[in-house]
This record gives sequence, C-alpha cells and structure tokens, in this order.
Amino acid sequence: MKALRRTLAAITVALLAFRAVGSFLSWVEKQDENETDAWIDEDEFEEA
Repeated sequence: MKALRRTLAAITVALLAFRAVGSFLSWVEKQDENETDAWIDEDEFEEA
C-alpha cells in the first residue's frame, strides 16, 4: 500500500513538473514575440 502511494505521488509530481516547464516555455515564447524597447543599446543611443 505504501509503495502504491509513493508511486502515485511520484507520478503526480512528475506531471506537475512537466506542466510547469510547459507553462514556462510558453511564457518565454510569448516574451520573445513582444518586441519592447526596455533595453536600449548604448551604441545605438549614441548614434541616434
């Protein structure tokens, strides 16, 4: 019985970790799509 609970818990943790990684990668992908001028290259700023 104890082994069954531990196996179930391990599967649950693995699924949650998989979902968390998937969510993070999705968030990173959305950040790449949004072009923001939050970071300004100093060389470009001096040229302008």
